[in-house]
This record gives sequence, structure tokens and C-alpha cells, in this order.
Amino acid sequence: MIRRLVSAAAALMAVAFLCGATVAPVAPNPDPVRAAEYWLDEYGIRDAWATTRGAGVRIAIIDTGIARGPVEFDGAVVGGTDVSGIGSSDGRTPVGAVDANHGSWVASLAAARGTGANTGMIGVAPEAQLLAVSVGFGSSVKVPFVDQIAEAIRWSVDNGADVINLSLTTNTPDWDESWDSAFLYAFDHDVVVVVAAGNRGSGTSRVGAPATIPGVLTVAGVDPQGKASLEASTQGITIGVSAPSENLVGVSADGRLVRWNGTSGAAPIVAGIAALVRSAHPDLDAANVINRIIRTADPAAAAKAVPDPLYGYGLVDAAAAVSATVPSVSENPMGSLKDWIRLYRRADSAPAPVRSAGPVEVAPLPPADVATRAESPLLPSADTLLYGTLPLMGGSAAAILMALGVTAAVRRIRLASRTPSR
Repeated sequence: MIRRLVSAAAALMAVAFLCGATVAPVAPNPDPVRAAEYWLDEYGIRDAWATTRGAGVRIAIIDTGIARGPVEFDGAVVGGTDVSGIGSSDGRTPVGAVDANHGSWVASLAAARGTGANTGMIGVAPEAQLLAVSVGFGSSVKVPFVDQIAEAIRWSVDNGADVINLSLTTNTPDWDESWDSAFLYAFDHDVVVVVAAGNRGSGTSRVGAPATIPGVLTVAGVDPQGKASLEASTQGITIGVSAPSENLVGVSADGRLVRWNGTSGAAPIVAGIAALVRSAHPDLDAANVINRIIRTADPAAAAKAVPDPLYGYGLVDAAAAVSATVPSVSENPMGSLKDWIRLYRRADSAPAPVRSAGPVEVAPLPPADVATRAESPLLPSADTLLYGTLPLMGGSAAAILMALGVTAAVRRIRLASRTPSR
């Protein structure tokens, strides 16, 4: 297996990582692709297809672009754009020397059409539509990363996205304030936003933004046995559900099939399930779509609590999410970004108090003839002047005069005694 570390510097943020890692050719098999897609049966996806395949739902893939060539995308991509400044205007030219295949791999897991009736790579929601939004990473990209993501989200919403997939992370829990309004724009327009949790193998030791943003559905990764992946996942209290992140199949930009690892693949599997739920229940809002996915998840045997920092509410079950009876909710169970902004951004956004420009009113001063002075123990009062200070001064003056008289008399006597008699 060839180790693939996907990383790039993100302006004003920490290093941005695409959440995919390992690549190797798919082994020969009479039906090599469909046989390799173990999640179709083990996670209830094929059973969910008895109800819906995602028709009428649009998934925006905000990634490195969805390639034009592969037959698996024929009829799937209905629109796109580039926000990096180096891709093509339709988002169909893969961006990045290292990451160029990533967007195609992600898109193929969400909604690839296959190459025939029962052959070729097929996505979780093979009748859903895709929007290709290409973003770029690294020093060669002139548009700041945070600006790209904000623009990509707004464009996706404005072009009819019902689900947005973000298979990337920033490795830091905080996010730029420009993302506040961008993600609120998506939530206010009833869009389900699915985000990868990130991979330890790519240097992600904890869940980072945008997976920490309240309201998004954060996806962790598990191995084929349903255990938390040691390399292709991470952990955090914001994780909603878990999905396969190892031994995944993906369609590269040149049509080549590869096997790869990462929560970058777990996220579009869940985005595809969200599309199935939205197609089967078009009356449900985003909060209830997310609620159905997390409430029908199968709690992992290794989970210590629900939700669990490794598994969230458990392993996704597409068939149950589509068909089970789930009580409705009035709020997004993954939290409210609007409430978070009110609590944590209010110090910056609160308006300064308005000062009056008119005259200031003060209480009237007392009349001069009755004005009083604050008494101090260091200042004389009228009584001390009359009965203490003045008598003392008079007595002192008399004593001084008497002393002077006595002194003068003594001097005359001494002079008289020294003068000789004539």
C-alpha cells in the first residue's frame, strides 16, 4: 500500500488536510468493484435502494473537483464552479498536484453511476445529482482557504444543494468568523452539511473545524470490522455517526480505480445516506434528516456511551434511516450555530452604548448663605477659635512681653554694676 498524506497550508487557519490517506489498485475479481464495496450490504444501503436511490436530491462536493472523464460520473454532475482561482469555471478540472484525485474519489462514493447494470463503481445515492465545487490548497493558490470555503458553501446553497459534503479539516477547533455567516446561510436554507472528522494518520489528533461547527453532521471512521480506525479516523465530542473509512474504493480523475482510506470517504457515504433520506422523505427539514440518521445508527459494541467520542451515536444504518419510525424534532440534534454565535461572538458584536449629545442636567447647588463646608479634624472650627485659639494667643503674647521686660531689666542691672564710680 502506498502511504498518501494529503495536506496543505490554509491562510488564517492551521494546516488544512483532506481526509484521505492510502491508495492501492483494486485486486482482480470477477466483479472487482461491486464485491469490494462491502458497505453496500453491511450498512443497509442496498436494502434502502428498495425505497429510494436518491432521485431529486442534489449533493454539493466541495473538494478538489470532479473529473470530466470517468464514465461513472456520466449524468451525475449537473453543475459546478471553481473558488480557488486556478481551476475551471465548472469545477470539473481537478485542482492540485497531490490532491487532484481526491474530489473524484469522494464524489464516486456519494453518487457514482457505475459502468453498467451491475458493474462498476456505484455510489450510495446513484440517482442523486452532484455539484462540483473545486477548492485549492497550498502556496500556489492566491485565494485564502477560509474565503474559498465560505464562497463554496454560498454558491452550493444558491445552486440548489440539499446536502453539502466537506471531506477536509483544519486541525484546529476554531474557525474564522467569516464561516459563521456562510454556515448559517446553509442552515437557514435547510441544507444538511456533512463533514469528515479527520485522520490520525494525516496528523489530526483531534476533531478540527469545520467538524466542530454546531449543526454539522460530523462523521468518524471505522474499519471493516466496525471498530474505530486507528489511522483513518480521530475522536471528539462533536462526532455524530461513524461509517467505513478503510479499504474504500474510489474512481480517480483518469478513470482508474483505487483502494483508499480516510474519513474523507466515510463522509460521502453518510452524505449519500442523507440524500436517500431526503429523497424518501421530501417533507423533512435538515434537522429531522440528521435526527433520523443519528437515531437509527447502531451503537458500536466498543462504545462506552452514546454519544461516544469515537463513534458518536453509532454506525450508520441506511435502511433504518430511510424506513424506521423516528419521532420528529424541532431543533438540530447536532447543535445550533446561531446560539453559539450569540454566546461566544456577542462581545465582539454587541453595539457600544450610545452617549447623549444634549446638555447634562445636574442637581441645583444650595444658596451661598447656607452653603456648608465639610468639617475636617485638621481645620479649626468657630468654637475652637473663640474658646481655644484666641485666648491662647492672648496669653502667649502677655507672657512674651513679660519675659522681654524681665530680660531688659536684668541687662540694665548688669551694666550698672560694671560702670566705675566717679
